[in-house]
Amino acid sequence: MRSNRRAEKPRVSMRTAAIALAIVAVLALIPVLINLQTSSSQANEETSPVAGAPQAGADAAVGADGQAQGQAQNGAAAGDIGTVTEVDKKFLSSVRQAGLWEIPAGRLAQTNASSEAVKRAGLHLIDGHSKLDQLVREDAKLLGVQIPDQATAEQQEWVRQMKAAKGAEFDKLFANLLRASHGKIFAVIGEVRGSTQNDLIRRHARQANQTVLDHLEVLEDTGLVDAETFAEVEAAVTK
Repeated sequence: MRSNRRAEKPRVSMRTAAIALAIVAVLALIPVLINLQTSSSQANEETSPVAGAPQAGADAAVGADGQAQGQAQNGAAAGDIGTVTEVDKKFLSSVRQAGLWEIPAGRLAQTNASSEAVKRAGLHLIDGHSKLDQLVREDAKLLGVQIPDQATAEQQEWVRQMKAAKGAEFDKLFANLLRASHGKIFAVIGEVRGSTQNDLIRRHARQANQTVLDHLEVLEDTGLVDAETFAEVEAAVTK
């Protein structure tokens, strides 16, 4: 029995020593692991951008690219608008002045006319020239063109004549004055549309053409336009 106990003592001592060595080894690794973790965290902080911090290189690149795109778009838009000629400017002024006397004429037709066809023509004038007047003011602003704020002296005189007329007299005067005016401007619109280099003026001429054609038709539908009026328009557009 004594010999067996003596044999077990070395085994116990060796086991205890092995455990002690393992503990020492683990304790020795702890500082190393801590150092590695700290170094890794510092490296991540240096390479990763802080939330909310400006990214100088990327932001500068995006800003420069966005600015370049904006300049390109502006250049394209400017190129689309094109040149504004004296004919273009005169056209815008003429459209503006037409609305300034034909809208009041259309309103007078609702109170002074005796013919329902004349009243209907007056409503077409009010509607068509109200839309054209808004368009001409927008285009003039975009193109930097000064447009008048009142009708010509001749146009104002026509309005005064219509104010003084009633019934059948008004109907006849209205139909012939407006038909002559629209016939003359109709020819001018075609010339402007054919010669202008400006996209806005082309769009405006197209709209004006459709409006004036509609007005020509409703004025002719009154049955009151004289042959002398057609001859006057012919002489004006062929001279």
